[in-house]
Amino acid sequence: MTVPFLLEIGTEEIPDWMIPGALESLHMLFEKTELPHESVRLDATPRRLVLRADGLPERQADSEERILGPAKSAPPQAVAGFARKQGVRPEDLCLESTPKGEYYSFVKKIAGKRTIDILADSLPEMILQIYFPKTMSWTGKTGARFIRPIRWIVALLGCDTVPFELAGLRSGTLSSGHRRLGSPEVAVTIDDYDQRLRDHYVIISAEQRRQKISREMAGIRVKTDPALLETLVYITEFPTAITGSFDSQFLDLPEEVLITVMRHHQKYFSVEDAAGRLAPQFVAVMNIDSDREGFVRRGNERVLRARFNDARFFWETDQKRRLEDRKDDLARVVFQAKVGNYYDKTLRIEERVQSMGGDAHASRAAGLCKCDLTTELVMEFPELQGVVGGLYARAQGEPEGVWQAIYDHYKPDSMEDAIPRTRAGMLVALADKLDTLNACFSVGLAPTGSRDPLALRRAAQGVVRILVEGKIGVFLHQHVGGEALISFLKDRVRFYFKDVRGFPYDEVNAVMAAGWSNLVEMEARLERIHALRHTPDFEPLAASFKRIRNILEQAKFTAMEPVEETLLEQDQERELFAEYKRIQGQPIENVISRLRPKVDLFFDKVLVNAPDLRIRQNRLTLLDTLLREFSTIADFSEIVTTS
Repeated sequence: MTVPFLLEIGTEEIPDWMIPGALESLHMLFEKTELPHESVRLDATPRRLVLRADGLPERQADSEERILGPAKSAPPQAVAGFARKQGVRPEDLCLESTPKGEYYSFVKKIAGKRTIDILADSLPEMILQIYFPKTMSWTGKTGARFIRPIRWIVALLGCDTVPFELAGLRSGTLSSGHRRLGSPEVAVTIDDYDQRLRDHYVIISAEQRRQKISREMAGIRVKTDPALLETLVYITEFPTAITGSFDSQFLDLPEEVLITVMRHHQKYFSVEDAAGRLAPQFVAVMNIDSDREGFVRRGNERVLRARFNDARFFWETDQKRRLEDRKDDLARVVFQAKVGNYYDKTLRIEERVQSMGGDAHASRAAGLCKCDLTTELVMEFPELQGVVGGLYARAQGEPEGVWQAIYDHYKPDSMEDAIPRTRAGMLVALADKLDTLNACFSVGLAPTGSRDPLALRRAAQGVVRILVEGKIGVFLHQHVGGEALISFLKDRVRFYFKDVRGFPYDEVNAVMAAGWSNLVEMEARLERIHALRHTPDFEPLAASFKRIRNILEQAKFTAMEPVEETLLEQDQERELFAEYKRIQGQPIENVISRLRPKVDLFFDKVLVNAPDLRIRQNRLTLLDTLLREFSTIADFSEIVTTS
């Protein structure tokens, strides 16, 4: 007979961005208990983490343990002592043959433990092992640590409570409803858990909360924002969407500023009009069931009005100084304590943009791109750095190519974000990101494990995407220093082409082995190899190239002398060399079908390791010459073949 299991860990409010990772950690920890089960379901709200499992056995299966005792030749006293220890008579023992001879043994029957006992023993430790980036202690310095204080624990196996104690709390059947709308104590069973909490204004399912928010915004032209929706799902237990408005005079401010204020500071959705322009409305999500008197709506409108007034004040104050007049102020803005200030970083960006062939617009943007860090608006709204610089540059009459490059130079800020829209913007973004990577790696600030506080992985991935997708043909190795950084970027290049673009790993490895400094050129080679992969001659030829490399490595071949035609004895080696001379310098796509049969015949008929040293060396030279001809495209020995 199987039974369901329910675990609810009730806490103070958990930060929304930590909840998905905590659920994944909880799931992994439960699987480590190795308790048989049919399915697992995870849910969470800001005040609880929930794990439910179906199909757990009431008790574990009985097992047997074979215990080896003394040898057959042992004295009777030793055999009797072993039997006594096992609680049986000597005649109940068996003789078992082993590689070392015959030994007395006993098969011990072990009754399976009750699942409820296994859970009671393992759950306290399992709960405290749930991973969070940081934890706190609320019962004393040596007490239990968790992301927030644990206030209640529900642990049920079927109809029974799983008994244990953690941080002074005993597990039980009492959950807790919505902090404002529900009862602080709600008795639950596994069968009525969802409904009982729903009666107390807690929607356990994140998906149901997500659907409720989306349903209540239907009919409103809300600016799509999946990340904001996810945040709102995990900061509410009973979300309710309401619509508010603001004075249309604020639409004189740039949309980017208004949207940032609404999204980042108030967690409001922006609303568009029929033409796609920002409308003087917003959608807020409450954590209560209704706002019949409009108090919440008016409160949100009042707060937003104050935030917009602040933004207007900062905008107008900042306009009293031109961006270029702020450049010297960057000497007082720290880039990174071990690295230096933003003034020096700006000079390095300018120099790198010029070295990459940037035009006048790119150079001008490079000199101004960090100046908005000294503005009041960016100090108040750090999310707008770069964007504010671009907006100010446009308002101050800078050419379109300059202000767009400044506006875009932090892009892409994620794998989903677009790269800068202009070449000037791409070069400034590249110079900025490469400078950050070089500077941080030079002082030992490389990412470690899952920690990357300076977002260097994101910077490196941005470099790769801009180079490839922007068709910027600079040689990456000329702009990075140190083996650690080169290896770090190499991993990002491999990740981009394999995991983002979907090329098979062996094709990526083969092409990278032939060089990856120029990513535009590398992408072209990778696409050529990928297109050839499905032709009938490709894998057999790749297998032959792998064989060639193995032969050369085993022979420790290093000679670079040209092939001596007079030493080519057999027809097959003469034909292969003649074919090589005909195809030399031609794309592999044009010659693969002609080359493959010549290579196959060579290996079928020619003994590479000929007794005569001069002939052997010449044949190795022929193979080496052939391998080098195509090694600039890819290292074909990296291709995984079926033969």
